[in-house]
Amino acid sequence: MAAWLRRRSGAPLYDQAFGDRALAERCQDMVMGRWEGARDLLAERPRDDWDRRAHRLRLLADAAANRRTVDVWQASDPTNPDAAVLRAETEVMRMFAGARTGTLPGKDSLDRAARMCLQASDLAPEDPHPYVSLVGHWWKELRDRDLYHREGHHQALRYLSARWHGSHGEANNFAWEAASYAPAGSPLAIMPQVARAEQYRFQTEAEGRTAIGLTFHWNGGRARWDLRTAQEKWTKHRTVPQAQDVADLNYLAHGLVHGGMEGEATAVFRLLDNRATRIPWSYSGDAERLFVRWRDKLLT
Repeated sequence: MAAWLRRRSGAPLYDQAFGDRALAERCQDMVMGRWEGARDLLAERPRDDWDRRAHRLRLLADAAANRRTVDVWQASDPTNPDAAVLRAETEVMRMFAGARTGTLPGKDSLDRAARMCLQASDLAPEDPHPYVSLVGHWWKELRDRDLYHREGHHQALRYLSARWHGSHGEANNFAWEAASYAPAGSPLAIMPQVARAEQYRFQTEAEGRTAIGLTFHWNGGRARWDLRTAQEKWTKHRTVPQAQDVADLNYLAHGLVHGGMEGEATAVFRLLDNRATRIPWSYSGDAERLFVRWRDKLLT
């Protein structure tokens, strides 16, 4: 029996590390105040695997945001480029966390985070990640280093969303453009689904699920065209799994089932192998219940 079928039933698997066991362990270390494991993990990576590095930096920074672990590491080794890059990412995480609770960062906080990112870029000149945090102002610098950097595009989409500094139109146009210039096999093909899910979340929180304009939000002609394009450009050419495929595949599965494309969604649920993310399923109701319902319906 296929592995995906054996693991089809029961609760979905939630794993922020997306199967990266070493990363999960190092995140626990950061919470416990130990930074040596993160140092070793970031040092051992292939130098050109920017996708995996971005995934690891993001989760390590998230684990470190409420602790001073990374601050201590950088203070003890101020010339270490990995310490500088992680400290800059952590500072940005702290600002986003504050913004989500209604505490918008002041100019001094923004300037400090920018300085940290620029210092990190000086210590790690080939690394695109310091520019992810400065993506609104340093987009060219990021793309010069990695033209199709997944995390950078997602951060830019967040910046352009109505929830932050832009509008639904700006976010959607950016997502469509990113998907159009992405090469075959690039997860950037899923960007329109991310923008669509974020717009749905924003409008339903503000106006409820009967909001004007949402009638054909998931199953209109443009929505279905975007879904078919994502499959043609990404999943059919997806030969080398990327670090954050689980998140992107969940966006694709969510869009397909809400768009009435259940046949196409079946193949995506098989690729997921029961690995779930709460976003974007939580935007449409109880995340686990929705995932399990569609998984069982399509894979039975």
